[in-house]
Amino acid sequence: MRYVAEVRVMLRPVVNDPQGLTVRGALHQLGFAEVANVRVGKHIEIELDAPDLAAAQRRVDEMSRKLLANPVIETFSVELREAPGT
Repeated sequence: MRYVAEVRVMLRPVVNDPQGLTVRGALHQLGFAEVANVRVGKHIEIELDAPDLAAAQRRVDEMSRKLLANPVIETFSVELREAPGT
């Protein structure tokens, strides 16, 4: 069966986010003074074949731990669904 995994990688709350600070500053300059904080992360979409949802979850978790996220400074979350047309 084919699955689509959406992996969200974010810096840990205790890690400084210079991109987020830059975006917040730009939003303030554009007149969005109500913006209090911005954190910038990554969104990664992966299509994979697996025998079932649990196996797909295990594989994407492994991919995330080994490559997609740096566990020292980042966290990740995974959402899985069946790929369209399967």
